[in-house]
Amino acid sequence: MGLEDEIEEIEDEIANTPYNKSTEAHIGRLKSKLAEKKEKLETQQSGSGGGGGYSVEKHGDATVALVGFPSVGKSSLLNSLTNAESETGSYEFTTLDVNPGMLNHRGANIQMLDVPGLIEGAAAGKGGGQQVLAVVRNADLIIYMLSVFEIEQYDRLQEELYDINIRVDQEPPQVTVRPKIKDGIKITSSTDQDLDEETIKQVIREHGYVNAVVNLQENVSIDRLVDGLMENREYIPSITCVNKVDLIDPGYKETVDEELRQRDLDPEEVTFISAEEEKGLDVLKDRIWERLGLIRVYMEKPGRGIDWEEPLVVQRGTTVGEAIGKLGGEMEERFRFARVTGPSAAHDQQQVGTDHVLEDEDVLKLILRR
Repeated sequence: MGLEDEIEEIEDEIANTPYNKSTEAHIGRLKSKLAEKKEKLETQQSGSGGGGGYSVEKHGDATVALVGFPSVGKSSLLNSLTNAESETGSYEFTTLDVNPGMLNHRGANIQMLDVPGLIEGAAAGKGGGQQVLAVVRNADLIIYMLSVFEIEQYDRLQEELYDINIRVDQEPPQVTVRPKIKDGIKITSSTDQDLDEETIKQVIREHGYVNAVVNLQENVSIDRLVDGLMENREYIPSITCVNKVDLIDPGYKETVDEELRQRDLDPEEVTFISAEEEKGLDVLKDRIWERLGLIRVYMEKPGRGIDWEEPLVVQRGTTVGEAIGKLGGEMEERFRFARVTGPSAAHDQQQVGTDHVLEDEDVLKLILRR
């Protein structure tokens, strides 16, 4: 029996086993075994060299992947937001390769990727889906792009991304495992657990641990526990974007809102656009910026004043030391101190060290040794 058959057999057993306290440990073992076999299959497929795949080198300050089923308007949106020229058409499968474009917004260069339209079963390899999803795994932000007439596409997109080990809008599980040489498995937890200790231990053993200390900093489900033990998960934030709103009557908007609410999506947080008519794009750009967590730092350069045209774009929470690291060169070795003016400073020209946390639109002046 091949790996794919074994995976299908385990998935069938999980689907046909009713979940309750008496079956919890058994399902936990099955899900652990399933994760291990899927990882093994993924390794085999990536090492086989088959399928060609897509390769896109990352450029700019961040990378955003447009994810959607065929003909939702990803190519039109890319063309409207960037300098790209992605072929568009009213028929399915217009895009047959990954098309990059660069969005310039608030001083940031944001790489946008129009990936081929997914089809159901992409994670299992249909329609070249695994190669497409491999590109998505490297993105800093995912935009779910839906047609206003097919909001249910969101469910299938989520399933496909989950099946390829992308965890959208989740933080990594707070699970740590420290192997030991004896004394079996010991569970420590900072909070009450819904899973019983024996179930947790059986999941841990299924991953090859015989002696270990397991620390849980959250109340984990079986899926979260398994994710915490695997190294091939990607945790990526998302934005949901509904396209083609120019084609609906105003009265139909409430139907769309209700369909979004059924999927725990707040209509106020969903971005409604018309890529064809270029409506709603300014709101989308701002939401991309916010969701990426980017900030601008304006550098004050000796003898040249403040560069307001090309800010240093970094992640929210970046320190002075990390900003210097991004600038590169000899600055780290020559750094004495910095002066900061702006939202993060107690006063203009505040003297700070490398551990000072910068905020959006700070002005940073580096004082270097000669």
